[in-house]
Amino acid sequence: MLHIVFFSPRIPQNTGNAIRLAAVTGATLHLVEPLGFDLSEPKLRRAGLDYHDLANVVVHRDLEAAWAALPEARVFAFATRGTRSFTDVAYRDGDALLFGPEPTGLPDDVLADPRVTDRVRIPMLAGRRSLNLANSAALGVYEAWRQLGFAGAAPHAEVSEPAPLSELGES
Repeated sequence: MLHIVFFSPRIPQNTGNAIRLAAVTGATLHLVEPLGFDLSEPKLRRAGLDYHDLANVVVHRDLEAAWAALPEARVFAFATRGTRSFTDVAYRDGDALLFGPEPTGLPDDVLADPRVTDRVRIPMLAGRRSLNLANSAALGVYEAWRQLGFAGAAPHAEVSEPAPLSELGES
């Protein structure tokens, strides 16, 4: 199981999307306070749709409490100042992917925390500030899960070939 750690998230819709991400991948979402919203906010509920009951979400009072809940996890801090690409990591079951608040990213003291195994970055075009938090988390989680063979994923469903356009009729 992978762990997604949002350090002091500010935008409820991003956290709602991360709840969906956790639900569909089997990851656990860890939210480190302070949060920039109330967990009962309608925007959070709307973004998470009906996935709240399917996701494992844990709220921690501070980063030390999160570390205590993840004693064996390797922690990869996603930051624009990362030392290598997130795709260059050989992920393992139980790894934690750490993301910072939307307006600022991870603060220097968190990046320097001895529990951080490595700083990684998501490649972007020059002159761009950053990706959306939920999108960054999705990229990281899916790369790690891909490397782990999509453990626990449902088997592929049979997909029928689409009908030729000439058979679809006019509307």
